[in-house]
Amino acid sequence: MTSSNNSFVAIFSLLLLSTMQCHAQLSSTFYDRTCPNALTTIRTSIRQAISRERRMAASLIRLHFHDCFVQGCDASLLLDETPTIVSEKTALPNLGSVRGFGIIEDAKREVEKTCPGVVSCADILAVAARDASSLVGGPSWTVKLGRRDSTTASHTLAETDLPGPFDPLSRLISGFANKGLSTRDMVALSGSHSIGQAQCFLFRDRIYSNGTDIDAGFASTRRRQCPQEDQNGNLAPLDLVTPNQLDNNYFKNLRQRKGLLQSDQVLLSGGSTDDIVLEYSNSPRAFASDFAAAMIKMGDISPLTGQNGIIRTVCGAIN
Repeated sequence: MTSSNNSFVAIFSLLLLSTMQCHAQLSSTFYDRTCPNALTTIRTSIRQAISRERRMAASLIRLHFHDCFVQGCDASLLLDETPTIVSEKTALPNLGSVRGFGIIEDAKREVEKTCPGVVSCADILAVAARDASSLVGGPSWTVKLGRRDSTTASHTLAETDLPGPFDPLSRLISGFANKGLSTRDMVALSGSHSIGQAQCFLFRDRIYSNGTDIDAGFASTRRRQCPQEDQNGNLAPLDLVTPNQLDNNYFKNLRQRKGLLQSDQVLLSGGSTDDIVLEYSNSPRAFASDFAAAMIKMGDISPLTGQNGIIRTVCGAIN
């Protein structure tokens, strides 16, 4: 009886411990003792990068997003191609469009000077996204820390798990739900398209469609820099009104049928997300609050913690 009781207690304790570890794996104070200046160092690096090029804010937020949606927030996106690694950088949703790798490496290099081998690239991505948002007028939030870096990448998952600019609403909703994010989270995170730019070939069909879901004057303006043939890489701001400010103007644009991408305008097309778009267009505070909450949730997707993964010395390579 006693030995079975002891076994039960031991098993129960293990279960309790593993549950606690699951819920307590990330913490905003993770580096307080081991690298107290980590966040300040990262912020300085990110501030310098964004002051050089304001568009970089959008690129850094997108880096974190494209990392987290492929095998979790583990910096797998940063790994370069090697004989044993097929890089996520060359997957279709990333190729020729994901940028800012050098900025993350710069921040990592600065952190390594004071705390070698302590701070993960995955955490630097999460902190950089938060800093990028706040530096261009968007919300700030407390970043949970303690992620570790993967030793693998998944080109295949990068091809299948990232939402696309032509996705219908149902696919956007299910794609985010698969990562534990609600429809409201999806709409809030789409608001990051209040900054940044898109390439002509991603919105060409929309601006030449003569559809009822696009403002004719807006389409005409966009056609000037995006001809029906060639010049695929020509850039246009996702938000024409305040292209360098992370605000709720993106949602106001949708009300005027001025979403640049099909996957933007589909959020206000008579479906289940209409009310959320209208709410955010009327309330900058509601958008900012939900965007911050959704970014925190996204940063929680399948992190490597404890003894899992490694701390890379250079973000693009395994030690």
